[in-house]
Amino acid sequence: METVKNILNKVHIGGEKEEGVPPQEPAAAELEDLKEKYTKAKQEQVFAFYDSLSVPEKATLYEQLSNFDPEYINTITDRAINPPKPKDADKESGLEPLPDSATASILDSKPKDIEKWYQSGLDLIAENKVGVVLMAGGQGTRLGSSAPKGCFDIGLPSSKSLFQIQAERIRKIQQLAQKKAGHGEDKKVVVPWYVMTSGPTRGPTETYFQENNYFGLEKENVFIFEQGVLPCISNDGKILLESKGRVAVAPDGNGGIYQALVTSNVMGDMRKRGIEHVHAYCVDNCLVKVADPVFIGFSAFKDVDIATKVVRKRNATESVGLILLKNGRPDVVEYSEIDKETAEAKDAKQPDVLKFRAGNIVNHYYSFRFLESIPEWAHKLPHHVARKKIPYVDTEKGTTVKPEKPNGIKLEQFVFDVFPMLELNKFACMEVKREDEFSPLKNAKGTGEDDPDTSKRHIMQQGKRWAQAAGATVVSEDSEDGIEVSPLISYVCCHLILIDDHLLTLYRVEKDWKN
Repeated sequence: METVKNILNKVHIGGEKEEGVPPQEPAAAELEDLKEKYTKAKQEQVFAFYDSLSVPEKATLYEQLSNFDPEYINTITDRAINPPKPKDADKESGLEPLPDSATASILDSKPKDIEKWYQSGLDLIAENKVGVVLMAGGQGTRLGSSAPKGCFDIGLPSSKSLFQIQAERIRKIQQLAQKKAGHGEDKKVVVPWYVMTSGPTRGPTETYFQENNYFGLEKENVFIFEQGVLPCISNDGKILLESKGRVAVAPDGNGGIYQALVTSNVMGDMRKRGIEHVHAYCVDNCLVKVADPVFIGFSAFKDVDIATKVVRKRNATESVGLILLKNGRPDVVEYSEIDKETAEAKDAKQPDVLKFRAGNIVNHYYSFRFLESIPEWAHKLPHHVARKKIPYVDTEKGTTVKPEKPNGIKLEQFVFDVFPMLELNKFACMEVKREDEFSPLKNAKGTGEDDPDTSKRHIMQQGKRWAQAAGATVVSEDSEDGIEVSPLISYVCCHLILIDDHLLTLYRVEKDWKN
């Protein structure tokens, strides 16, 4: 495994850094070896200002450059800009929905099947065989905040952040599994939480968790790690410097999760704990059912290596990627890649719904056995080009340039790029109700779509539905008013208990919230 980590670290910067070690200037021979490597790759411009740097700056630049393989960077850049033609391009069979054998829908499944999946998933959680990976590398820049997005307060009466909401859902599912299994205090149910950050968000995330006592979770069961980065590349293929002593870098996309699981030793921790089933999701979905026992049970029952949750497309023009079969393999196709006729096609069995309707919400299940194979295929995943305006240092003039139009590219991988590697019998898809499970936070307040107001409203309306389903009478002046139900009280609506026709203190009506 150490060899694997070393190889992957050469691909992307990753792994844990040694703390408290003062920077030292590299030996002359070491420096010359590294310079030769970059010169051979025609990337020697990264050393343009090396001799003018201070000792700490030299050490930092040397360490940063040592973590990249310039020939590999050249290769993936060329492959991303000029993607190779697929081997079976001449045999392409087009797009088709996933077959019924690989799918299930909470909207259409029999209640007894859903209950069976829930109970079996809860059993796996009680056996400490389930872990959760959170992709939380984003900052709240679009939301007007420089803090990690998970720290954001969406405006609930309780002022809980996304991190807190999700941590409390883990606490609740642990309690439910513990109760079902009948464990005593000597045997605790633990769902370890692996929180993947980016470079800029790691420190603030760690501090936030520490200041909030890990939201009631045990510190040793929260594993914060960092995804890798890749150099930013100019339009003519050169690695850019953001300063005279530092390469401009960017996170390697949510597909970087695979290499980060290995280089950060998350895989080692999972192996030690006996984890067999992994739930992975994005931080910005306030409705996410963390470690959802129904999803875990369904995926384990199907004995698949990857499963994914989807929501039904609202209409043919909704801007959402679709999970489907592409040339006989599971895949994700972006809405912009589908023509109008295909997007509007109706399902032959259900004429009132779209044929292609499985909207991707980046909510996935992985078998641990599959994640163990990461070193065999991570290097094969494609990189994608994002053309950006990237500030850089002119290596000839030594001045910082802030471009007004895109001057370079950032390379990133997508988490779903691994899907086509699977045989269909090892892939499954579960359709869930959008109003119960998907409300992403993408935009600034007041936008009216995927913003803090919609996130808050969707949680409050869900709480209201739960209260009504439990038999409560909800009275308010505005039909848009809702109820916040703490995740510590209820993971799903069936956990609410009515006493004397009241929800006791299990809910808060927004209008009456005072503190």
